[in-house]
Amino acid sequence: MTPRQALQQRLAALDAHLRAENPNLLPVLPTFRAFDRILAGLGLIDRHESLTTRIPWWPMVAVLGTFSAGKSTFLNGYLGEVLQNTGNQAVDDKFTVICHGPETRKEALPGTALNADPRFPFYRIADEIEKVAAGEGKRIDNYLQLKTLAGPRTKGKIFIDSPGFDADDQRRSVLRLVDHIVELSDLVLVFFDARHPEPGAMQDTLRHLVAKTVNRADARKVCYILNQVDTTAKEDNLEAVFGAWQRAIAQAGLVSGRFYAIYDQRSAVAIEDDGRRARYEARRDHDLAELHTRINEVEVARAYRIIGSIDSLTKELEGEVVPTLREAMAAWRRRVLIGDAVWGVLLLVLLGTVVQTMGGGFGALLGWLFDNPDGGVPLRAVGAAVILGGLFLAGHFKIRQFFAGRVAAGLGERFGDVDLNLRQAFLANTRFFRSIFAKQPAGWGGRARKAIFAIREATAVHVQRINDLYTDPAGRRAREAASTPATAAE
Repeated sequence: MTPRQALQQRLAALDAHLRAENPNLLPVLPTFRAFDRILAGLGLIDRHESLTTRIPWWPMVAVLGTFSAGKSTFLNGYLGEVLQNTGNQAVDDKFTVICHGPETRKEALPGTALNADPRFPFYRIADEIEKVAAGEGKRIDNYLQLKTLAGPRTKGKIFIDSPGFDADDQRRSVLRLVDHIVELSDLVLVFFDARHPEPGAMQDTLRHLVAKTVNRADARKVCYILNQVDTTAKEDNLEAVFGAWQRAIAQAGLVSGRFYAIYDQRSAVAIEDDGRRARYEARRDHDLAELHTRINEVEVARAYRIIGSIDSLTKELEGEVVPTLREAMAAWRRRVLIGDAVWGVLLLVLLGTVVQTMGGGFGALLGWLFDNPDGGVPLRAVGAAVILGGLFLAGHFKIRQFFAGRVAAGLGERFGDVDLNLRQAFLANTRFFRSIFAKQPAGWGGRARKAIFAIREATAVHVQRINDLYTDPAGRRAREAASTPATAAE
């Protein structure tokens, strides 16, 4: 199978998936393909590649938190199936990806199933792990596993259950996976244990799980959950514990956000006082209902995130990628011109050495070159010019190649959220037929700018179409619904 055939197969699979799971996103595919053509023209992706294979199309819910904070218990309760092992000690040291399947598999599939499948958000994550921890990339099965559930609540979603998280004790490869998960997820549930809310005990975890989300544009997708609050019922100090926990998070830099207090009814401690039990249950039921609503709405969030990613990429292309390529081309141009000057001087020195060896000086050499008794073309002069020009051009292209490699070494092969290949794009601008005086990157001109404008307009249309599914500012649908019975009666 050729790379082009492989891409066509992936696109067909994505089209079938969207038709079955989220047909509202089908009109977005042509916009992505239009963007593919621009990026391929710039050399940022290959001709047989597509942005559609580099973004996760499934809505993602990540469950992160400290050891024994009740993450797996919460997931089992929401999914209605005891899929994950639970306990007061660390019972799983892998990230578990849970998705819908024809049958429930409690025995996990290996991490390779996720690393090698472009439909999942962990496609080629082993390469990223290898960057931060040499030798760990080949041990992907030690970090990831896949489980499937036939229940209705997994349909159209992906859940990620993390192992117990303690920033001091984890390797950098695990932290890299946490960052990757937070980046791609539509909803991040960060669990803490109400039995250990002391700021000192949580600071290391808070520094990574909380501080990194403070300045995010999509920080609202992160929910902070104090679990197992039933343990505070004996002293009836839920508000005091909750306040201490909020202050600990504030010390990590978070001054706003949604906080929840919940516990699992099946494993809860008995609360003898009826009034106290009713108060705790009301708080738990209210917060659980809100969390379940947030989970159920991730499909909507994912639709907006996918469409919004196009607009973000156009801004990234114009504001960061193209200027970076221009700067790299300018740096390369300066070095090549300096190299050409040095090479030209060396050729002149070489010519002077030859003249001195021959004797008679430059005058004698010029006379010999242009001496043509027949009065025709001075073949000696033409031949000498060809030789000198050939030597200069040979040196020029060697200089171009040398400095292109030096400049390219400073550019990344993966830039931004979709891994644009800046190095490849730059090298496309240093090929032998490209002038060193070209100011704009190859593939970037008036036509590309018009295409970008058209993509932005299409993105606005997509957003309006999704808005129409969930909003009705003018009340048009309400009026139509109100008039329908009257019309039917007539």
